[in-house]
Amino acid sequence: MRTLLPSSPHNPMLRYSQSPATVTPSRRRFIHCGKRSDSSAVGSSRSDWQSSWAILSSKVVSQEQSESLLSSVNGHSNGSLNLVPFDNNSLAPNQQSKKTTPLSITDLSPAPMHGSNLRVAYQGVPGAYSEAAAGKAYPNCQAIPCDQFEVAFQAVELWIADRAVLPVENSLGGSIHRNYDLLLRHRLHIVGEVQLPVHHCFLALPGVRKEFLTRVISHPQGLAQCEHTLTKLGLNVAREAVDDTAGAAEFIAANNVRDTAAIASARAAEIYGLEILADGIQDDASNVTRFVMLAREPIIPRTDRPFKTSIVFAHEKGTCVLFKVLSAFAFRNISLTKIESRPNHNVPIRLVDEANVGTAKHFEYMFYVDFEASMAEARAQNALSEVQEFTSFLRVLGSYPMDMTSWSPSPPSSSSSTLSL
Repeated sequence: MRTLLPSSPHNPMLRYSQSPATVTPSRRRFIHCGKRSDSSAVGSSRSDWQSSWAILSSKVVSQEQSESLLSSVNGHSNGSLNLVPFDNNSLAPNQQSKKTTPLSITDLSPAPMHGSNLRVAYQGVPGAYSEAAAGKAYPNCQAIPCDQFEVAFQAVELWIADRAVLPVENSLGGSIHRNYDLLLRHRLHIVGEVQLPVHHCFLALPGVRKEFLTRVISHPQGLAQCEHTLTKLGLNVAREAVDDTAGAAEFIAANNVRDTAAIASARAAEIYGLEILADGIQDDASNVTRFVMLAREPIIPRTDRPFKTSIVFAHEKGTCVLFKVLSAFAFRNISLTKIESRPNHNVPIRLVDEANVGTAKHFEYMFYVDFEASMAEARAQNALSEVQEFTSFLRVLGSYPMDMTSWSPSPPSSSSSTLSL
């Protein structure tokens, strides 16, 4: 899969650079993972992210250099804080008598609950569907694009962002396994969900004619979700997968590629100055992606509105334990909305009992389950108490309000996919 956004996995350092085209360029930043290169985002400078990290470095001391832990974030000591050098003589006379207080994590980044000051990280570039999901989850927020899913997690953990909005499943493509693995690796909490209808468009540079197109680029899911429609359009083009849909549109605009079209959103066409050749080209009108909202702290569960709870667990005694775990929810009339299995990276293979002399082996899995109940309800608490008896590991990822907003399916592609050439 072709990568349009330059990054280096060998350097875990985050950096800031200006986004190439945003609605409010003075406020939006792009978080990358990796060392900066000359081919990175347009209009950025090395001094931007150097100065940003210089401010943080002057306040935060790493765990190796710290001799004592002043606080822990989310119940896990990821580092420590130290006092900033302070000169009492530099204060005004009326302030010198006041007692100084230690620097806390809130001094680095106040975290508003909602509104225009909330900073929300998402994966992709401006115009991505994840940006639209962030805007739906937190209207008027400051959206912060990140070049990788894990960078969005790190942005919240490092207080660069207050929330993250990331996809976990699509009605056509299924689960986004990478984000399920990251939910287990990081200590963020699910505080909400949002469902976003996906409406794909066929984009190219203005004035490009049909016969000039030789390839179409998009995210692998975008290509798969429009496969039949692309065939019906009668285009003899190669299909190439890239990092994300909006990134495909950005690539065409930035490089003035006139033989290539992109599958992306209408907002991506507006941002990058592309022409919509065909609208609503997804094969299925009921194409919806579910996103989760992540925060450093969990929310308090309630019972006055529908809630959903997400858990992950592992067991060591074979498949019969999974039946007992699911029975704990069935006996209490708790509906499951999703169950997903992922390999247990810590113990990927388990030997069978000694009777078989260890010759047979089973794969070990972690199980992710979503169920419709709030942790404030007694039935949910009792169910998890029973589940804990049969499992070797159990973690609640979050208990949060369900997205109950109504949405209208996209128009059928057969009536809206006529090329305007």
